[in-house]
Amino acid sequence: MNEALFSLDIGTRTVVGVVSVLNGETYEVVDYEIMNHPDRAMYDGQIHDIQKVTEVVRSVKEILEERNNMTFKKVAIAAAGRALKTEKITVERELEIGEAITQELINNVEMEGIQVAQSQIEVDKRTGESRYYCVGYNVCNYFIDNLMNINPKGHRGSQLKIELIATFLPHIVVDGLYTVVDRAGLEVLNMTLEPIAAINVAIPQNLRLLNLALVDIGAGTSDIAITKEGSVISFGMVAAAGDKFTEEIAKHFLLDFDKAETLKIQLNQSDNHTFTDIIGMTHQKTTEEIMAPIKDKMVETAEMISKQILEFNDKTPSAVFCIGGGCQIPGFTDILAAELELPKERVVIKPVESLEKIVFRTEALKGPEFITPLGIGVTAIKEKENDFLQIMVNEKSVRLLNSKQLNVSDALILVGYSARNLLPERGSSLLYTLNNKSRVLKGGHGVAARIFVNGSLASLDYKLRNKDVIHIEAGIKGTNARMTLKELVQPHEFIFNDERMINKYNVRVNDRNIDIDYDINSGDEISFEEMRTIKELLQFRGVDHNLVEIYVNGEKVTLDRLIQSNDIVRTRVLDEEAELLDVISEETFEAIEVEEDVIVSFEPEVKVVEEVFYNYKLLVNGEHITVENINRKMVFVDIFEYINFDISRPQGILVLTLNGSKANYTDLLKNGDVIEIMWRQMKG
Repeated sequence: MNEALFSLDIGTRTVVGVVSVLNGETYEVVDYEIMNHPDRAMYDGQIHDIQKVTEVVRSVKEILEERNNMTFKKVAIAAAGRALKTEKITVERELEIGEAITQELINNVEMEGIQVAQSQIEVDKRTGESRYYCVGYNVCNYFIDNLMNINPKGHRGSQLKIELIATFLPHIVVDGLYTVVDRAGLEVLNMTLEPIAAINVAIPQNLRLLNLALVDIGAGTSDIAITKEGSVISFGMVAAAGDKFTEEIAKHFLLDFDKAETLKIQLNQSDNHTFTDIIGMTHQKTTEEIMAPIKDKMVETAEMISKQILEFNDKTPSAVFCIGGGCQIPGFTDILAAELELPKERVVIKPVESLEKIVFRTEALKGPEFITPLGIGVTAIKEKENDFLQIMVNEKSVRLLNSKQLNVSDALILVGYSARNLLPERGSSLLYTLNNKSRVLKGGHGVAARIFVNGSLASLDYKLRNKDVIHIEAGIKGTNARMTLKELVQPHEFIFNDERMINKYNVRVNDRNIDIDYDINSGDEISFEEMRTIKELLQFRGVDHNLVEIYVNGEKVTLDRLIQSNDIVRTRVLDEEAELLDVISEETFEAIEVEEDVIVSFEPEVKVVEEVFYNYKLLVNGEHITVENINRKMVFVDIFEYINFDISRPQGILVLTLNGSKANYTDLLKNGDVIEIMWRQMKG
């Protein structure tokens, strides 16, 4: 037989201490003690008066120690599920065209989604850090290019989108519990969440392949846990439970809260009730008469629970188990079944008496309200290492609630390490138009960040152990795309009748002649003309091809011959009596040679052109913007020079529209255009 385990359920109204042992596969309850808080020291599962709660915990501990001749040094506890916060988030990531989706990318986007969800809750204004632990998350759906996909790994596309639900627990709840336990002279052996503790005894592992919901209807709130395909997929909470019913009874029958609570508890034990109101009048009422004024609150609570279950599960579960004192109100499970459109027999109360492999050496606990206290002990015995892990991340100590198998990503989420910093960031792309066609030159690939755990290379899904040390070696951004005009146009030289020429001419950037070594900028409009064939060369020089023969590198060619680098092109006039304009006579053909040391300018011909200016009146995000005397046509990206919109600090997905349609940075603008620029939040 194993050593006795001490566990505590520190609840809103009571503290329940349980002494138990594991005998083979049977959980044996040796003893237990239930003690009420003398004052409202806790609200909705959160400790408000540490000293008062400590006194009750110490009393429960001392009573059990004396009665069983034991000394307890360590204790198993649970954080209230009613303190959980849940966020549903959608995150998107643009993909490199042609590249397969990797597991690393999927993990990275999921991590980014959890961080976005965490930022939606609350952040410490002084430190910028979250005040919540992420205790679990569940991916609802994957999408590739807006088409649902069960497993995106290995697929290709332009966009990956992930919908997920993440659940968080406030630091203050955990810290308060640790403080009370410490002041009571105990050390935390194990800590879990109340919904996890309850589900560990109410829905054993072999039933979790089914889609089931566990609803713990307590005093102030109702906690929800959902299982599917072998695991707990999500947690939820609604701010409605037994106290709502008690308050209605108190108001209708003029009772103080404690007497109304006692009357409520007796509703499922007797059909007739006698009580005295605050005026002193005695009443005799049936259960049906007392329940009449609380029916509306019962329906309202059932509606809220049903809505939460459907939101997290996307459909009605196969069955619902109800625990907690609030579920014992006569008829409540029938109302909840109707809201979920389930048969009445599929929504049932789960009492302690129905639990398997739990026996009592003392008087047995009965009812659904003691499921969680027993579950805390069972969970601690089964998962002795299930506690908070102390982890170092880049020399910063963090504490992780080990409510599931924790990975490196969980630690990085808690310290707020940006998921985007882990993947290799590509350098900025160069967007331009060439002869009225849009072109993109992508930036260079970056070097991904490297993750080390205890000095060895690891990944985001590396499983953590207590005292692990994580170090992140920052990634390196790829080089920005850069290209000169000469590199783009790639002019090649040739000789035409002793004159050195280039095959590209009239090269212009934004309607201006410009130096061939010019560095291209995003948004530039580039144009040029080209001599590709002998015919185009003769047309450019104004030579009538009917009057000449053409020789390239000493061989006679036709007009469709392509001009190549370093070609020597010469013409021979067909009519020897004609004037030699740009042609050379046969007699001198062989005698002329190009001097090697002749210096010739290769700059494109510069023509004097009249400067053109443009004026625009635009409507940007509902505001009229006027741009006057600009010496080039505007493209979409230019508008950021005239509005107050910071794109250097992303706040979601950047959405660009031009006259109601999706816009690109290089779209040409026209006078009167309507533009909208906004951040679309990555939130479900």
